[in-house]
Amino acid sequence: MSHEFQRYQRLLMIYLRPQWRRVLCLLFFVCAGIALSLINPQLLSSFIDAAIAGKPLSSLLLLAGFFLAVAFIKQVTVLIEAYVAENIALSTTNRLRADLMLHCLQLDSAFHTVHTPGELIERVDGDVSSLSNFFSRFLVSLLGNLLLLLGVLLLLYVIDWRIGLALSGFTLFSLIVFDRLRNIASTAWQDERQASAELFGFLEERLAGTEDVRSSGATTYMHYGLAARSRQRLLKLRRAIQLNFASWGPATVLTALGTALALLLGSYLFLNKSISIGTVYLIFNYSLLLNTPIEQIVNQIRDLQQTTGSINRIQQLFDTTSSLQDGEGAPLPPGALAVAFQDVTFGYVEDLPVLKQLQLLIPAGSILGLLGRTGSGKSTLSKLLVRLYDPLQGSIQLGGVDLRSLKQDELHARIGIVTQDVHILHTTVRNNLTLFDPAIQDERILEVLEMLGLSSWYHSLPKGLETRLAPGGSGLSAGEAQLIAFARVFLKDPSLVILDEASSRLDPVTERLLEQAIDRLLKDRTGIIIAHRLATVQKADHILILEQGACKEYGERQALAADPASHFAHLLQAGLMEVLA
Repeated sequence: MSHEFQRYQRLLMIYLRPQWRRVLCLLFFVCAGIALSLINPQLLSSFIDAAIAGKPLSSLLLLAGFFLAVAFIKQVTVLIEAYVAENIALSTTNRLRADLMLHCLQLDSAFHTVHTPGELIERVDGDVSSLSNFFSRFLVSLLGNLLLLLGVLLLLYVIDWRIGLALSGFTLFSLIVFDRLRNIASTAWQDERQASAELFGFLEERLAGTEDVRSSGATTYMHYGLAARSRQRLLKLRRAIQLNFASWGPATVLTALGTALALLLGSYLFLNKSISIGTVYLIFNYSLLLNTPIEQIVNQIRDLQQTTGSINRIQQLFDTTSSLQDGEGAPLPPGALAVAFQDVTFGYVEDLPVLKQLQLLIPAGSILGLLGRTGSGKSTLSKLLVRLYDPLQGSIQLGGVDLRSLKQDELHARIGIVTQDVHILHTTVRNNLTLFDPAIQDERILEVLEMLGLSSWYHSLPKGLETRLAPGGSGLSAGEAQLIAFARVFLKDPSLVILDEASSRLDPVTERLLEQAIDRLLKDRTGIIIAHRLATVQKADHILILEQGACKEYGERQALAADPASHFAHLLQAGLMEVLA
C-alpha cells in the first residue's frame, strides 16, 4: 500500500497545490456542513421533549424556525461545496490532461507505432476523467467524514457513555472490515480501463480507414472485431462490478446492524428512565448519521479502487520515457547548415537495417537530390535528420554539431520538411499556416500566399484567415493542401529544407506554378529533395542514389549526368519516374 499511497500523494501534491485556496474553501464548507448536520438532530430532540412536556406553542415555533433555518443554511452550504469541488476537479483534471498530452507528444515514434491514437485518447481523457472525484473530494471528504464520525461519537458519549462505547466498537469493527476489502477490485478496474482503451483504439483505426474498409468489403470483419472487443470490455467491467460488490454488500448489512443496535440500546435506557424519548430519537438519528460517514468512506474506497487502476495507467504513461533525450543545447551556426552522415546504420527492427553504414556530406547552401526505389531508405534518412529516431550506429551532424547534442526545439526550428501526406488541422487557416505561432503577422502570411499562387483560394474564403478548415482537409484539393504545407515552411524560415515527394500530389500546372516558389525557398538554404520526377532533381547540386539502404552512387549532378557509365545517366536516359517507381 505504501507504494500506491506515494502515487496518490504525488498526484495530489502536484495538481492540488496550485488549488490550495480553493481546497481550504472547500474544507471550510465541508466542516460547516458537518457542524450543521450535528446541530439539527439536537433541535429535533429538544422539539420532541418540549412537545411532550407541553411547552408553549411559541417555544415550539421558535425551535421549528431554528430547525428550518439550519436546514436551509445547510442546503446552501452543500451547493457552494459542490460548486467549489467541481471547479477543483475541472482545473486539476484539465491540467493533468495537458501534461499527459504533452508527454505523449514528446515520446519517440517507436512508442506511437505500438500505441494507437484511439488508445491514447482513452488514456489521456478517459482515465483522467475517472480521477475527477479523487481530486475534488477524496482527501477533503475523507477528512470531513472522519471529523463527522468523531463528532457523532463524541456527542453519543455525552448522551451516555454506554451508547458511545457500544457504537464506537461497532464503528471500529466496520472500518476494519472495509479496510480488508479495500483493494479487492483495483486490479479488475485497471483491466477494464485497458479493455476500454483497446476498444477506442480499434474504433479510431477503423473509422480512419472507412473508405478502404468499405471498398474492400471488410465491413463484416470489422463488425466481428468490434463485437469481440466490446464483449471483452463487458466481461472486464462485469468482473470489476462483481468484485466491487464485496465492499458494497457488507456496508448495507452493517448499516442495518448499527441502526438496530442503536434502537435496542436507546429502548433499554428509555425503559430504565435514564433518557427521554427525545434523546432516544437523538440516538437513533445519530446512529443514522453515523452510518453516513461510514457509507461515504466505503463509497470513497470503492471510487479509490476504480481510481487506482486509472492512476496506475497514468503513472505508467508518465514513467514511459522517450529513447530520444534532449541534448545539452549546443549552439548551431547561423544561415544554411551543412549535413553529415558518418557511418550511419539504422533499422526499425533489430537485425533488419534500413540504412547501412551511410557516409554523406551535404555542404551548407547546396541541394541534394535523393533517389531510390520504394523501401530504399529515402524517407528514413529524413526521419533521422529531424530526429524522430536515432541511428543505431554512427552519427549525424548538422552545422558540425551532433544532433544528439541539440535541444529538440532548436533542431526542429531550423529544419522545415514537406511530405506528400499533409496533415490539415481542424482550426483556422491562420493556425494551419502558422501552426499557432502568434508572432507571425498577417501581412507576412498574405505575402507567402501570393508567392505560392494561393491568392484566389484565399479570397474565396468566407472569413479570410479566420475561416475554419474541415477535419483532415476535407474540402481542399490535394494541390491546395500541399501548397499549405509549403506555406508553413516559408513562414518558418528554416536553415535546412527537406522536400519528401513534396510535389507528387500536384498536377503539372500547379507544379510549374510552384517551381519559382521552390527556387526562392531553397535560395541560401541547404536542401534535400526526395523525388521520382526528373524535373525536381534538376535543381540539385549533388545526387545520391540509395539501393537497399546503401549508397549506390553519389556525386555532382552535372558530372554524373555527363558520365555515360553512371547510374544517374542511365536513369535520365530510361526515364527516372519509370525506373524508380
